[in-house]
Amino acid sequence: MSAMILVVEDEPAIRELVVLNLQQAGHRPVVADSAEQALALVRESLPDMILLDWMLPGMSGVEFARRLKANGRTRDVPIIMLTARSDEQDKITGLETGADDYITKPFSPRELNARIKAVLRRRAPQMAGDAVEVTGLRLDPATHRVTGNDRPIELGPTEFRLLHFLMAHPERVYSRAQLLDQVWGNHVFVEDRTVDVHIRRLRCALEATGHDGLVQTVRGSGYRLSVHANS
Repeated sequence: MSAMILVVEDEPAIRELVVLNLQQAGHRPVVADSAEQALALVRESLPDMILLDWMLPGMSGVEFARRLKANGRTRDVPIIMLTARSDEQDKITGLETGADDYITKPFSPRELNARIKAVLRRRAPQMAGDAVEVTGLRLDPATHRVTGNDRPIELGPTEFRLLHFLMAHPERVYSRAQLLDQVWGNHVFVEDRTVDVHIRRLRCALEATGHDGLVQTVRGSGYRLSVHANS
């Protein structure tokens, strides 16, 4: 599945190479040549991942990462540091700021793609493009198909994204606001109750194969996908 990836890199040649590589991998790159410009872009819309150069003009990549991790809205955005600094202490410093991975320059496009996929699989599995399955309910983002006990299930695009997100994060409870950010995008302004409408539609679609009970309401908290009985 396509991920929106913010590339924060001040060297044009490296930036263009990374952007081309991301496009070929099916992702949607957004670019910034400074931390200040990147902050402005993040305020407008949260990316699914940030590829962050350490050495930037003005604010450093490390300081930028610290600011993101100190903010409740941005702290969960995965970060991969890109840097020519290969000393062990530099790597430790980068990771201690909250970066999820650390790649030293020069790096190959294959290595970058592998690292991106690994981080997305850990931090944002719904973006990694892998099929997910829970007790006979299977969703394949590559073919955009959902089946329940091998029977096809028809879902609208929003219900598909909602189910994909919940299946990629089983047993975790998400509030309506969190689901709006993750499924609709934080730049889309819709009311929290919109989530309830799409949850009802999703459950209706899953009734035919008996999987509607997987999508549970947690009173006062939100929704989760669970194989355990709701309590």
